[in-house]
Order: sequence, then structure tokens, then C-alpha cells
Amino acid sequence: MKDRIAVVTGAAGGIGSATVRRLLADGLQVVATDVEGASVRDLSEHHIALDVTNPHDVARAMGEILDRFGRVDVLVNNAGITGSQEATTAGETAIEEFDRVMAVNVRGPFLCARALLPAMVDAGGGQIITIASVAGLIAFPGRCAYTTSKGAAVMLARSLAVDYGHLGIRSNAICPGMVETPMTQWRLDQPDLRARVESRIPIGRVAQPDDIADAVSVLASGRLAYANGSAIVLDGGWSSW
Repeated sequence: MKDRIAVVTGAAGGIGSATVRRLLADGLQVVATDVEGASVRDLSEHHIALDVTNPHDVARAMGEILDRFGRVDVLVNNAGITGSQEATTAGETAIEEFDRVMAVNVRGPFLCARALLPAMVDAGGGQIITIASVAGLIAFPGRCAYTTSKGAAVMLARSLAVDYGHLGIRSNAICPGMVETPMTQWRLDQPDLRARVESRIPIGRVAQPDDIADAVSVLASGRLAYANGSAIVLDGGWSSW
């Protein structure tokens, strides 16, 4: 599998960096991308700056990747944000903040998939893996922008599955629950809050980035050959209550 090419967006983050390391260990060549290109230089031999919200930047970056490798076999749409403290309920969320969350979490995966789909079609197939959230399936209170964006990300993954499955392109969403990353660390560093969170997870702990990277690895390998349009929940059983 050494000649298989994967692109990971938002690679500097906890899930992103774990995914890059795992896919490299699996034998893929991995292009690590992030809005701050310098932040992913040490992750992979292949790296590039990429603002997933900017169509011109996406076209440039994906064009450079295709020029270098000739194709992309796996796209991992991982770049995402939760939004600032202004991203709360619908009545309290600033319009600009709502748009910012949607731009990264929905527009980004759309633009990246759109840029690579012609090459994947020409190659006879590919894998598109979108990191969504259990919040895209169950509304999180006071998180209107984030929940809306992740619901849209799930449906984008399903739309790609419906439209391109017959061309050999499989698209799936991974829906994590609480994951211990730099984005969530400020909450989990509060012992009382961490205890409350973990008390609601039947498995008894929050996820680690490697838990999510494991699922990406399985999908990228092609072993789940019949998975297409799936929303794979990885929340330790939290949403089963």
C-alpha cells in the first residue's frame, strides 16, 4: 500500500495528527495540510498549507498534490472548529460566528471533495472520510452553529455516497463524542467537569485521538468494503442512553 496517497486536512489538531501518524504507519503516503503550513512540517514528509474555506486555496493546494502524485486515493476531511463563546443558541449566536463555523465544517469538506472528485473518478475510485460529530446526529444544547454544521457534514458525506458510489468512490462520516484534544482540553482539565462528562459515557472515559484514527485507518484500508454513506458513531456509548 506504499503507493496509496492520502490527504488529511486540519492535520495539526489532535485527531488530525493522530490520523496522519496512523496512515503513515499503515504504509500510505500522507499529505498533511493545515491552515498554518508550518504546523505540520514535522508530521509528514509531504505537507502543504491549506485554508479549506477558500476555494482558490483549495484548488491551488489540491492541484499541487495531484501534480506531485498523480492521484489521491483517500481524502480525510478533518479540519473543523467548535466556534467561539459567541456560538451558543440560535438567538444569541452572531451571524458572523455562525458563518465562520459553517465555512470550516461544511464548506471546507465540500470544497476539498469537489476539487478531488474528478481525479478520483478518473482513477476508478477513492475514499472520502469526513470527521463529523455525534453532535451532527443529536443536537447539543447551546451549540447551534456546531450542531448544525456537523449535521450538514454528515449529510454531505451521504450525498457523496449516493452520487458517486457507482463510480467506485465511497464516502462515510465518523461521528466522535468527546475526544481529548487541544480544542477540548480546557474543559477536561477541570476535574469536576471531566467527572460529569465521563459519568455519562458507559465505557467510562473520553476518547483519545488514536481511537478516531483507528476508524479512519479501517475505512482507508478498504476492509469495510460495503460501508458507504454511513455515520459511524464513536462515543463510548454516550448516545445509547
